[in-house]
Amino acid sequence: MSAKAIREVTGKAILNNNLPSQVCAACRFVPVTDDTNWDDLVRDHPWLRTEKLVVKPDQLIKRRGKLGLIKVGADLAGVKTWVNQRMNKDQQVGKAVGKLRSFIIEPFLPHDQGDEAYVCIYSHRHGDTILFTHEGGVDIGDVDSKALKIELGIEEKPTEAQIKEQLLTHVNGPRKDKAAAFIKALYDLYADLYFTYLEINPLVITSKDVYILDLAAKLDATAEFMCKAKWGDVDYPPPFGRDALPEEAFIADLDAKSGASLKLTILNEGGRIWTMVAGGGASVIYSDTICELGGATELANYGEYSGAPSEQQTYEYAKTILTLMTKENHPDGKILIIGGGIANFTNVAATFKGIVRALQQFQVKLVEGKVSIFVRRAGPNYQEGLRVMREVGKTLGIPVHVFGNETHMTAIVSMALGKRPIPKEPTVESHTANFLLPGGQNTAGPPAEISYLKEMFPTNRKRQSPRPERKMDHDTEVPPVSSKRDSTQLFHKETKAIIWGMQTRAVQGMLDFDFVCSRPEPSVAAMVYPFTGDHKQKFYWGHKEILVPVYKSMADAMKKHSDADVLINFASLRSAYDSTIETLGFPQIRTIAIIAEGIPENLTRILIKRANEKGVSIIGPATVGGVKPGCFKIGNTGGMMDNILHSKLYRPGSVAYVSRSGGMSNELNNIISHNTDGVYEGVAIGGDRYPGTTFMDHLLRYHDNPEVKMLVLLGEVGGIEEYEVYEALKEKRIVKPIVAWCIGTCAGMFTSEVQFGHAGACANAERETAIAKNKALADCGAHVPASFDELGEEISRVFQKLLQEGIIVPKEEVPPPTVPMDFNWARELGLIRKPASFMTSISDERGQELLYAGMPISAVLEQGLGIGGTLSLLWFQRRLPTYATTFLEMCLMVTADHGPAVSGAHNTIVCTRAGKDLVSSLVSGLLTIGDRFGGALDGAARQFSEAFDKGLLPMEFVNEMRKKGQLIMGIGHRVKSLNNPDKRVEIIKNFVKKDFPTTPLLDYALEVEKITTSKKPNLILNVDGVIGVAFVDLLRNSGSFTPEEAEEYINIGAINGLFVLGRSMGFIGHYLDQKRLKQGLYRHPWDDISYVMPEHYTT
Repeated sequence: MSAKAIREVTGKAILNNNLPSQVCAACRFVPVTDDTNWDDLVRDHPWLRTEKLVVKPDQLIKRRGKLGLIKVGADLAGVKTWVNQRMNKDQQVGKAVGKLRSFIIEPFLPHDQGDEAYVCIYSHRHGDTILFTHEGGVDIGDVDSKALKIELGIEEKPTEAQIKEQLLTHVNGPRKDKAAAFIKALYDLYADLYFTYLEINPLVITSKDVYILDLAAKLDATAEFMCKAKWGDVDYPPPFGRDALPEEAFIADLDAKSGASLKLTILNEGGRIWTMVAGGGASVIYSDTICELGGATELANYGEYSGAPSEQQTYEYAKTILTLMTKENHPDGKILIIGGGIANFTNVAATFKGIVRALQQFQVKLVEGKVSIFVRRAGPNYQEGLRVMREVGKTLGIPVHVFGNETHMTAIVSMALGKRPIPKEPTVESHTANFLLPGGQNTAGPPAEISYLKEMFPTNRKRQSPRPERKMDHDTEVPPVSSKRDSTQLFHKETKAIIWGMQTRAVQGMLDFDFVCSRPEPSVAAMVYPFTGDHKQKFYWGHKEILVPVYKSMADAMKKHSDADVLINFASLRSAYDSTIETLGFPQIRTIAIIAEGIPENLTRILIKRANEKGVSIIGPATVGGVKPGCFKIGNTGGMMDNILHSKLYRPGSVAYVSRSGGMSNELNNIISHNTDGVYEGVAIGGDRYPGTTFMDHLLRYHDNPEVKMLVLLGEVGGIEEYEVYEALKEKRIVKPIVAWCIGTCAGMFTSEVQFGHAGACANAERETAIAKNKALADCGAHVPASFDELGEEISRVFQKLLQEGIIVPKEEVPPPTVPMDFNWARELGLIRKPASFMTSISDERGQELLYAGMPISAVLEQGLGIGGTLSLLWFQRRLPTYATTFLEMCLMVTADHGPAVSGAHNTIVCTRAGKDLVSSLVSGLLTIGDRFGGALDGAARQFSEAFDKGLLPMEFVNEMRKKGQLIMGIGHRVKSLNNPDKRVEIIKNFVKKDFPTTPLLDYALEVEKITTSKKPNLILNVDGVIGVAFVDLLRNSGSFTPEEAEEYINIGAINGLFVLGRSMGFIGHYLDQKRLKQGLYRHPWDDISYVMPEHYTT
C-alpha cells in the first residue's frame, strides 16, 4: 500500500519540524497511551498544569466532535479522568467497534468562531487539489459544495497571489496575508514530503498567527527511502476497530526484509474460514467469493504472498497463519483455503514445500481443530507442488483437496462452503512442456497466415500503423484525454525490446515465446545493466545458442539498436524513475513497461506527464506486463512454456482483455482460452494508484482493431478509471461486446477499512466501491456476471453469441513449433537426472540459511561454537568435544607467527614491499611451507604413530631412524633446549595431559625426547611434534572417529592444515605491518651475498 493514514501526533510533529516557523504557531501536544506515566508527562510539559486543555482519541477516527469524543477546556485533572474513563473501553464508530488506546492532549486555544477555516489538500492522477473555506469546525457541512479550490498540475506550485485570488476571497486584512503564506508553505511541504492527503479543520487564522487545531493526513509510505530523515519514525496505525496484532507486525517485518510481497490482516481471530492466497488480485477475489457465498462473518483474515517468496519465507508466513488459526477450535471445524491464480514466475513447488513444512509442524492441532484444507494453484512447477501437497494430505489425517488449473480458481471456495460437490478424481492435465523432438527445429520459420475471424469491417480499410506515432521532442503539445488517444497498436510481429536489468530468466522466457510463435527473429534486441561493462550474454533460440549484447550505457544500446521501440524496465523501485526518465529521452521508444512495485506516487505522476508529452505509452508500474499472442510478450507475462501452450498464447484469438492485476492476467489467459478461441492481446496496467496507462487507453486500442471481436475488463475496488469505460459505453464510443467485473466486492462487508494487495485497491468513496462500479457497468450495457466465479461462463455466452452471428469463424488449429526445456528446469521438475560434476559434504548454501555440516550458521553463532567448533564442522563433519575445539584453537594461536626471519614471513614481506596485493603476498609465504618449513606436523604424526603401532620401543625407534639416515620429524630446535624450554610446547603438553582422555602417543614421544636430549639438549620435542602427536591422540581416543577415519585424516594432511591456517594469520599480520610502516621495495644487501664466480672466467 502507498497512501497510509498517520496519527495526528505524527502529522503535527512532521509539520513542526518542517514548516517555516514564521508561517504558523508551533503545535503543542502530548500523546497518551495506557502505559503513559502522568507524572513524567507533566514534568516534561509544564503547560499541562497551567493551561486549559483539549483531549481526544488519536486513532484515525473521523468526526470525533460529532461522536462526543473531544473534551474541551478541561484542566489536567479533568483530562486525566476523561481519559481514564475511556482508556481500553469499547467505542462504536459507524459499523466498527474498537478500543480507545491512544489519545492526544493539546492546549485549548480561545478564539472567535469567525477565525475558523478549513483547508484540505489531496492528490489525484492529474495533479493536486487545494480546498479552502473560510468557515471551519465540526459543523462545516458539505465541504465540496462550499469550498473554493485550486487545481494544480503535476510539478506545479501555487503562488501567494494565486492563493489570495482563488481561495481567500472571503478573508480580509492581515488574516489574508497570514493565510496565503501558510497555505503556500503547507503545499510546498505537502509536495516535498510526499503527503497524499492533508486536512486541517479547524484552521484558526488570526491577525497575529495561524494555528493548526485538528489534523488528518496520509503519507506515501513508498517514499520512506527518500523522506525518512524529515519524517522521522512513522507509526502507521490500523484502521479503528481492528487492533494490530504481533503476528501482523511479524509479517510486515518479513515483508520489509524480502523482495517478495507478504501481507496479513486479521479480520476476525475467531473466524472459521482462513485463507493463504498467492497474488494480490487473487487474494481479493477469494475474499469476494467467500463473502458472496455467505462467509463474511466467518472470514478470519485477508492476506497474500506473491513475488516469488522463498521456501523459508513461505514457511514463516504459513506458520504464522496456522498459529492464529489453531489458537481455538470451532465446533464445526475450520477451513483453510490455499489458493491462487496461475503464477507467472513464482516456483509453486518451492512455496508449497514451505507450506507443507508448516502443515506437518501443526499436524496435531489441525487434527484437533477438525481443519479441512482446499488447494488450487498453477504456474511454474505446479505439478510438483500439487504432488507434494497431495502426498502430505495422506499423512496429516485431515481432508486435503488439491486442484490445478483444470479447476476454476474460486471453485474450491464453493466446495469448502458446501455449495458444490467435491470431485473425487480431478482431471489433471499431464503435460509439463513442449519438448523439442527431432526435426522440431525446422518448424520454426516465417509464420503461416492464420485467420480465426470473419472480417467485421470492409476489406478496403487503410492499413493501421503497427505502433503509435511518438511525438518529437520539439512538440510540446500535451495529448488529449484518454478517450481521444491514438488507437493504433503497441506491439507487432517485428517488435524489438531493450531490457533494463540483468533479468536472464525473463529474457529467456521472451525468446522461448518468440520461438513458439514462429517469429523469424528474437524480440530482445539488447540488455542494459549499468553495473557491468559491455559484454554478451548467452541465451537459447530453440536449441541453438545465441548471444544478446549487454550494455553499460543506455545511450549505447539505443544507438546500436535503433529498431527497438519497447523498453522493459526491471529496475528496482529506487532506480526505476531515473532509468525511465532517461529512456524517455530517446525518440525511438514508444512503449515502456515498468515492472517495479512501490515507486513513490509523485514520481509516477511525473513519469505519466512526461510520457504523455512525448506520446509514449507506459505499462505499469507494479505490473507483470502484457502479451500479444503470436507476436510479443513482456518479461515474465504468461508464465512458463506449459502455460503458454495450455492457454494457446502462441497464436492470436479474438478476445482482448485489460486487467490491473498481473497475476490475474494469467488466470484470464486460462479462462479466455477455455471459453473462447483465445486471447488477441492482454495487458495488466498495474496495481499502483496511478498506472501509466488506463483501462480506456487499451480498450480503445482493442476496440479500433478489427481483429478484436470482444473485450474483457477486470477492474477492482478503488479509483474511478472504470467510469471512463462507463462513459464510453454510454456514448457508444465502445460498441463491441465487453465482459466486465470489478473485484473487491467484499470491502463493504467488513466493519473496518481493509487495504487490499494493490496500492490502488482501497475505496475512498461509495463511487469507488466494486459493487458500485459493477452496477454502473451493467447499467450501461456491459456484460457483468453475478460473481467472479461466473466470469468464464459469461465470457463463453458472449463468445457463443458472436459465433452464432458469424462474427467469429474458428479456424483449424495450427500446431506450434516445439521448444526444448531448459536443463535446470527439467531437473527441477524431476524429469531428468545427471551425475554431478563434483561432490561436497561440508556446507550447503542453497537454502534459506547457510549450513556447516548440516548445522545452520545461526546455530553455530548462537551456540558459540567459535573457531574450533567451526573447524570441527568444516574439517571433520561433526561437533567435537569442547576440549578438542579448545585444543584446535590453541594450535592456531601457537602457530600463528614465529617472527619475520622465517622463510614464509620473509617471502610475504618481500612480496608486500614489491607492491603486491594481500592475496599475492599471502600466497608467496604459503608456498614455502613444506618438509623443511612447517610441514613437520604431518611428518611427526606419521613417524611417531607408525613406530608406536609397530610396537617399537622409543630407543628402537631412534636407532632405526639413525640407521636410515632420517631426521625424526618434530624433534629439535635451533634455539630452544632442555635448559631453555619452549613455553608453547609446555602449555600444549600440560593442557593435553590434563584434558585429553588418554595420551599414549604423546607419552611415547616424550620418552623419545628423553633419549634424543641425552645426546644433545636442543633435540627436544618441538611445537610441530607436540601438536602432531597430540592430534593423533585426539583422533584415536576422543571417541569421535573410527580407527579408519583417524588414519585417513592423518594421511590426507589434516594436521598440517592447522599450521597453514594458523600461519596465514601471521603472514597477513606481516603484510598489514609492512603497509602500515610504508616500507619500500626490498633489495637484499650485496655484502650479505657470497658471489662465487666460475674460476675459468676470472682471468
